[in-house]
Amino acid sequence: MLGYNLCMDIKQKFSRVPMSPGIYIMKGQRERVIYVGKAKNLRNRLRSYFQKSTTLDDRKTKMVQEIVDFDYIVTKNELEALVLEANFIKKTKPRYNIILRDDKHYPYLKLTVNEEWPRLEVVRRIARDGSLYFGPYVPAGAMRDMLDFIRWNFPIRICRYRMDRPFRPCVQYQMGRCLAPCAEDRRSPEYRKQYMEVVEEVKSFIKGERKELISNLHERMQKLSDSLLYEEAAKVRDRMTAIKKTWVSQRAIAPELKDVDVIGLYRETQEAAVYMFFIRNGTVIGQKDFFLKKIGEMDNRELIAGFVEQFYSKEILVPPRIILPVRARLTTERRWLTGRRGSSVNLSNAKSETERKVLKMADDNALYSFNRHKETKVDETILKVKELLHLNTVPVRIGAVDVSNISGAESVGALIIYENGKFDKEGYRQFKIRTVKGIDDFAMIGEVAGRYFKGISEDGGEVPDLLLIDGGRGQLSHAVNALKPFDIPVEIAAIAKAKNDRSGKFLSHVQKDLDRIYLPGKRSPIYLAPALDTTHLLQKIRDEVHRFAITYHKKLRAKRTLLSPLEEVKGIGKARRLELLKHFSSIDAIRRATVDEIAAVKRMNRILAEDVKNHLQKMRKTGAVRND
Repeated sequence: MLGYNLCMDIKQKFSRVPMSPGIYIMKGQRERVIYVGKAKNLRNRLRSYFQKSTTLDDRKTKMVQEIVDFDYIVTKNELEALVLEANFIKKTKPRYNIILRDDKHYPYLKLTVNEEWPRLEVVRRIARDGSLYFGPYVPAGAMRDMLDFIRWNFPIRICRYRMDRPFRPCVQYQMGRCLAPCAEDRRSPEYRKQYMEVVEEVKSFIKGERKELISNLHERMQKLSDSLLYEEAAKVRDRMTAIKKTWVSQRAIAPELKDVDVIGLYRETQEAAVYMFFIRNGTVIGQKDFFLKKIGEMDNRELIAGFVEQFYSKEILVPPRIILPVRARLTTERRWLTGRRGSSVNLSNAKSETERKVLKMADDNALYSFNRHKETKVDETILKVKELLHLNTVPVRIGAVDVSNISGAESVGALIIYENGKFDKEGYRQFKIRTVKGIDDFAMIGEVAGRYFKGISEDGGEVPDLLLIDGGRGQLSHAVNALKPFDIPVEIAAIAKAKNDRSGKFLSHVQKDLDRIYLPGKRSPIYLAPALDTTHLLQKIRDEVHRFAITYHKKLRAKRTLLSPLEEVKGIGKARRLELLKHFSSIDAIRRATVDEIAAVKRMNRILAEDVKNHLQKMRKTGAVRND
């Protein structure tokens, strides 16, 4: 075992490790971070991994076998270590830590009560600016419906204009959907009081304070009616009716829950699903599921602790209560979240009967989420691809590589990811070819594959189960060689369109029209029969990476063609270029002019004139010159 073979060296390093809180960083081959942990006592925690008397689960035993070295960072306390650990895990994505693939910022409603004339808007960033934030709303559909309802029924402004100076009201005022605090004649204290009443109504509506809101609206309607303002009273009545109807459709669970996040869990061996309910004032405003892979025999308490640290380390509003699916004393996590919220946060298992029912609902949804993911993850077509290509594992995550260039110019490469039955656009990558000169598609494929896996090796990231190369034997060979320096387990294949084989003999009439797959170490290709779902899937992935590469190449070419040929001549800046075009009217006229004629132009000299003349003649020979 590698970990124990290096035990003597590591023991010597232990003597320099302080008995202080901090984080430790386990490293494998090529300095790759494979695990990040926190500890109250760094020396004792690190020693525990390498003592033969220590009992480790299979996952950590395998991790120890891969450890080549370790680093550590001392912190003031456990709380600081927790925050630092979460940041390091996000940055390095170690394979033996809990990694959440969802790095999006969730949408929130922001009510700018810190402004003189508050407005309501959707944001994905939370700032300590005195505004009120409501959310998170996941998915965002319900939030959009709520926002539309507010804009139709509460005359609060939605514009982002600065209100330091009055200006003419927009169409929203004419439609009766805004009180128009922008108008100069609607800025009196009386109007502001009326406007702030609407702001308070909006706040109560979003928070779900039903009794208070209806009571206030009813009281206002009665006052307007008593003052003989029947039209205004009717508007308030209609607003109450609309509010009551929309509340009926909301998922109210139990008012006594108030603000709480509920975390459900379902697990099978090395995979698990986590399902969250975001409940605010007893109403579900959002839900989100996560699928966790390669968790080994990790204890559920460790799993949930890692999940809590990763999830709440992003920009998110922390509720005063978080219900966990396991019994765990997450003391450090509780202190950390209390600091983030600014008031007490409680993390514990369900206590009351209502909490147990909601937790069971979350656990049940975690089960349904797990099954949905498994059905998508290992569908019949993907299983057939495994059999067709004789792969060792099911290719759940497929990467594809292609390059694009014309005569070796603006050469680019592209990589796309196909996973869970769809293309993962966040996993797409573009590359400008750096090391290959001229036309050499084989070497370009090698450069793209090598750079991509070098990035994974150095910075971490999810490795594709299968790398599909757009090309034949030559492209495949260069990709295989490019991956040799990296200790990353990935299977590789190339997909090519049918043509003459290397012996110069024509393929059979049937094979001529078939795409084919080349595998490392296999002389004969696998011909893809038409009309099969496996053929369609592989062609679909190949066509997508080809499209992505071509699009990037065209973008760079278009950018290049916008440049004047004169800009490529050293010493010809904007001023000289304009003088030349002003004097000769066109690039073609400059090309036909003599060196002396060009040198006679203002700001020019003979050396620059010769450079311009030679460059334009060279471009004409290659057909690249334009008459602009």
